[in-house]
Amino acid sequence: MGFIEEFREFAVKGNVVDMAVGIVVGAAFGKIVSSFVGDVLMPPIGLLLGGVDFTGLKITLKQAAGGTPAVTLNYGSFIQTVVDFTIIAFAIFLLVKAVNRLKRTDEQAPAAPAPTHEEKLLAEIRDLLKKGGS
Repeated sequence: MGFIEEFREFAVKGNVVDMAVGIVVGAAFGKIVSSFVGDVLMPPIGLLLGGVDFTGLKITLKQAAGGTPAVTLNYGSFIQTVVDFTIIAFAIFLLVKAVNRLKRTDEQAPAAPAPTHEEKLLAEIRDLLKKGGS
């Protein structure tokens, strides 16, 4: 088997294609959540906190001197990333919870009750009549 054939077999396997689709959808979902957090959620939170924009929060460790830029500790970006992560994790939690609920209802379909003693006797009589009538 040639190298190209091996690669084609690997790339066309269902689980590889499913994984690729999941990665692309996940990246798009990440962009949506980042936009939601940055453009919708954080402005009201910043307004409640006195118009603070978290991404601009930083501590200057060393001032800029000549051609060297200032050294800053950008803790606002970290806060923004933590908020993004929390929202993404919560959304994934809700998705997994919904999928598990759907699986649970499928798996826990009511099983047929065990036949009663009378039903077993009737089945035996039916089988004997079928055997005797042939």
